Amino acid sequence: MSEDSGISGHARSVVVTTICALAGIAAGVVSAVYVGTDPVDAASTTGVLVLGAFVLAQYPVYRVVGVDIADFGVKDNLYVAFMTFTLWFISYTVLLTSAVTL
Repeated sequence: MSEDSGISGHARSVVVTTICALAGIAAGVVSAVYVGTDPVDAASTTGVLVLGAFVLAQYPVYRVVGVDIADFGVKDNLYVAFMTFTLWFISYTVLLTSAVTL
């Protein structure tokens, strides 16, 4: 991390984790709205495409909030993808199993 980015290491970690979590939850809700919450809809791979879009959409947001993504290595990119996937999986699964209609 470069020291001239204006954001400390701890604040960078908190910002990245928060954006990952919110993006994952939003991806789960959008998947439920776009794909559906019926048991048949759970087999659709369109929800995974929604997840991928939310993973990619985070990087411009990081730039806007002051996180220097040029410093992201493989570990950071895997962290973003994994955390987004995890929150998407949990939120979408809860919506699928609770018979919610959106």
